[in-house]
Amino acid sequence: MERLGVGAVGLGWLRAAPGIGAAAMMVVLAIRPLRHHVGVSLFSAVALFGAATIVLGATRSYVVAFAALIVLAAADALSVFIRVTLVPLSAPPKTRGRVLAVENVFIGASNELGAFESGVTGQWLGPGPAVVLGGFATLVVAATWSRLFPALRHTNHFPAPAED
Repeated sequence: MERLGVGAVGLGWLRAAPGIGAAAMMVVLAIRPLRHHVGVSLFSAVALFGAATIVLGATRSYVVAFAALIVLAAADALSVFIRVTLVPLSAPPKTRGRVLAVENVFIGASNELGAFESGVTGQWLGPGPAVVLGGFATLVVAATWSRLFPALRHTNHFPAPAED
């Protein structure tokens, strides 16, 4: 990759970096489970993901890009862990299946729309600026949702599972 001055082996390590970051976060959560400040942790993880994305898009350093990929994947793993734990525990038992089905449809659709948007933005702006813009958009979403959903932000711990 010309921008980072690496060959196939370097690109292979960049491809592995997100897996390393996500696996490291899962090990951390296995050793030290998240018990408090769930809402703040969720929004912080999303914001960290956005900040690391900005660093990734702006850097021309291979080492910085590698570290940014590890950090953004770890932050993403944490936010996904919180969401996939919080949603079913918060949903009433009678509607849990429907809530999870709707959530999966929206997540699947957002991934596809995001891939389309990234391709179009990358074509218009170039890869680096498109990645930086995506990181800034993530920061805006984290800040906006944190303000729009204060109850989520103030969630201190995961709820106990509801009885059927």
